[in-house]
Amino acid sequence: MTTWIHVTIKGVDLQLQTHSELFSPMVVDKGTLAMLSRTEFEPGDKVLDLGCGYGVVGILAAKLIGAGNVVMSDKDPKAVQLARENAAVNGVPELKVCHSDGFAHLQQTGFTKILSNPPYHTDFSVAKHFIEKGFNRLTMGGTMHMVTKRKPWYENKLRAIFGGVRVDEVDGYYVFCAEKRSSEYAKKGRRKTKSRSSSI
Repeated sequence: MTTWIHVTIKGVDLQLQTHSELFSPMVVDKGTLAMLSRTEFEPGDKVLDLGCGYGVVGILAAKLIGAGNVVMSDKDPKAVQLARENAAVNGVPELKVCHSDGFAHLQQTGFTKILSNPPYHTDFSVAKHFIEKGFNRLTMGGTMHMVTKRKPWYENKLRAIFGGVRVDEVDGYYVFCAEKRSSEYAKKGRRKTKSRSSSI
């Protein structure tokens, strides 16, 4: 069953077609809204909406910084189809939407921001893949943004890979932001350096 959502985020009006088989089909997920409240899209950004669902984050980013600067991806063919249709409905039909299980079939790199609301009710294998592979797709100084309701594992994993992470609690969700400061995982350099700050 399909449903239409009308929502305004960061002053941008969006019309989004959803489906009962997809995540949060009746309203935009509060976790996604929490993450977006802590993320600013800026000129020059190259954004990846990783696990895009029906396209909220990527379409919003495209409306703010241009469709050519945004990529969306999801492993669910239904999500990919609706994300493409929603991009057209919202005036950014050229927005690139990829069918990919995480980074498996995603060729693009050089992102300044990667945003994801991972499936945190399952095991951590998906989030582990997103964080480790996402690190390699970011530019130096680029940031990874995630939102979950679970804090310890994500905070520790992001710190181990990036060397630091900022955590904000918003409406019962934890919003994480980690900046890429080195070309190698932080944990690989621990033999040479003392513990690093947990903030950015």
